[in-house]
Amino acid sequence: MLYIGSHTSYLKDKQLLGVVEESLSYNSNAFMFYTGSNQSTLRFPINHELRDKAHALMKENNIDKRNCIVHAPFIINLANDSDEDKYNFYVNFLKNEIDRCIELDITKLVLHPGSYTNLDRQTGIENIAKGLNQALDDKEGIELLLEYMSGKGTEVGSSIDDLKGIIDLLHENVKDKVFVCLDTCHINDSGWDIKDFDKFLDEFDSKIGINKIKCIHINDSYNDVGSHKDRHANFGYGTIGFDKLINVVYNKRLDNIPKILETPWINRNEKNTYAPYKFEIEMIRKKEFVDYINL
Repeated sequence: MLYIGSHTSYLKDKQLLGVVEESLSYNSNAFMFYTGSNQSTLRFPINHELRDKAHALMKENNIDKRNCIVHAPFIINLANDSDEDKYNFYVNFLKNEIDRCIELDITKLVLHPGSYTNLDRQTGIENIAKGLNQALDDKEGIELLLEYMSGKGTEVGSSIDDLKGIIDLLHENVKDKVFVCLDTCHINDSGWDIKDFDKFLDEFDSKIGINKIKCIHINDSYNDVGSHKDRHANFGYGTIGFDKLINVVYNKRLDNIPKILETPWINRNEKNTYAPYKFEIEMIRKKEFVDYINL
């Protein structure tokens, strides 16, 4: 079955209930959100009444919480421990995000692995595993999804080998809690042509195991293959193209895995800016490209 959704807004006044209502307006049966700013540590308390209303609305509309995802903020960087205080802060903040997911009764949390900056890649891989071992050691009821990255700068996670390296270093009680989130824009920008997506999956399966893939971000890219730039384009409007992306969405090996759009909002002018997700989800369901931006 196709589980399709998008990034949504988690705002103070309606919180998870607002996320679900926005998702339903796009005809989604999956969604993703941040529990606060993606660039700061500012967080407001979770309203349990709104949470319970959200889950009731999800049940009423056949949205399974297993297809709903929290994205950890970008500021967490487990790859660099050269500043011990900062590194410990990131680990503790990740613990806090995990606790917020558990409190919201959302079981999946996507995390950018991080950048090694002034260190080296192998040390970055080891630092990420160390941080995950600390953050997840005593946590239950959560699946942490390492995102496959584009390789911008000193990012870790832009290859299958990077992700395997992290997973191999996890403690046994943590390894079963760590999975992977693919991103089509990132795969393209890291150096894989999406036309070879099945070859990518073959390599992933042989090194990590396809059962470790728990989510896919289905974004087009403004960049050429191997550019290592990471700039998302609207579905079917980038260098990957509609047909190749549709083949990813409907790949039988990834059936029943939630697919999430993180594509740019449409800006017609200052007073006419809107989310593209309802249009893109309709195109994906019908498997037919419509130039909705230029209608």
